[in-house]
Amino acid sequence: MNNITDELAKLHELTGAEFSRQVERIALRNEFHPLEGETDIYITGGETDDDFENQLNAARKAVMHGYRVFVLPNPKGIRTADFIFERKGIYRTYDLKTIQGKASVMNRLQDSIGQSNRVLLHITTNYNGTALARSINKYFERNARAVEVLIFKGTKVLTITNRTIKDKHFIGTFCRLYYK
Repeated sequence: MNNITDELAKLHELTGAEFSRQVERIALRNEFHPLEGETDIYITGGETDDDFENQLNAARKAVMHGYRVFVLPNPKGIRTADFIFERKGIYRTYDLKTIQGKASVMNRLQDSIGQSNRVLLHITTNYNGTALARSINKYFERNARAVEVLIFKGTKVLTITNRTIKDKHFIGTFCRLYYK
């Protein structure tokens, strides 16, 4: 049986239904166990990683919004997503970008290219909605493989997809939802 690193590496070669099946296979591996004291958060270790606290905070928010969360290991030498989120039998990978300051969201989004085609922006600060919308728009323009940007801000969840971006009123609509 392949180890989880090999299984994660396969995600870079797969698309469509094969990709989705591989994500589900990874989430259902025996290495994952419930994180003590948490509901619907599964780990394979990594509690001592520098990023674990940010991952745990984002995972708790995801659970609040109805997801089961699998925190992925961070194998050396391979770019991988941080999470698998499952809801209603659908498994998706997300690369976490925690936004804590005024640093450019665009740079953080650029960092995620090649890790996952879905990004989770966990915004823990006041960030300008118009600047955020423009950065997300640029991210989709620069990354043909981008599928979704999921945003957690407070108790809000915003989902931005290729289709959302193509709306000529995207920035205005986004800002209304973001500040609501």
